[in-house]
Amino acid sequence: MANNDYSDALVGKDIPILSKDEKWQQLFLLSPKTPKIKELEAELNKLVNIQEKTREKIKDIKRLKKKLLGEIVVLRDDAGKNPKKRKKIEAEIDDHTRLIKECNDKIEECEDDMLGLPREIYQIDYQLMIETMNIFYKRMHDNTLEIDAVDEWISKVRVQLKKNIIRMQEKELENFNVYSYMHNIFGPEVIDLFDLKYDPEKRHPVIRPGMTERDGIIVEDEKFTDN
Repeated sequence: MANNDYSDALVGKDIPILSKDEKWQQLFLLSPKTPKIKELEAELNKLVNIQEKTREKIKDIKRLKKKLLGEIVVLRDDAGKNPKKRKKIEAEIDDHTRLIKECNDKIEECEDDMLGLPREIYQIDYQLMIETMNIFYKRMHDNTLEIDAVDEWISKVRVQLKKNIIRMQEKELENFNVYSYMHNIFGPEVIDLFDLKYDPEKRHPVIRPGMTERDGIIVEDEKFTDN
């Protein structure tokens, strides 16, 4: 499958941050990560960490800004109640106003730093997705070829096994018949002289009540078998 096929399939899809995804990590218990996968994962983690730290920094600055704004409200109220301290309080208000402006500048700076991050993260994440799909598509393709080969082998062996079972039963039946004829003609004493390794009670492929022949194989019906 070509990369273009992957691209078409992924249009409009919400791709998770793979390096942070537990199921993606579990994939590589089946196959080790390639150098390319490790490189993309490290780059993705770096960008995601920068994004997370920048977001936390913005939150901290906004908390400070909110605190400063709250303090300015109190200071202005104090300035109205204490005319003698107004000059000092106004200086504090000016200082708070300066700090708030610095907060706004830092927030704007952080937001500027983050402008391109989502796109960079998506691009690296997308490359990691493509690389992952290439690896495991090939693995599944190779597995399928092996599965098909083994399945074909099993089919051939199954046919050969069936033929050999029929052949074995034919030879057992022949032995039984030969043994029976010789036993009847010459008697047990003469047969014992030949020291034949044959147990007619154990190997008896003769069809009796409760037995049937299926495709040349003698089988015993379940209702006649001992439990």
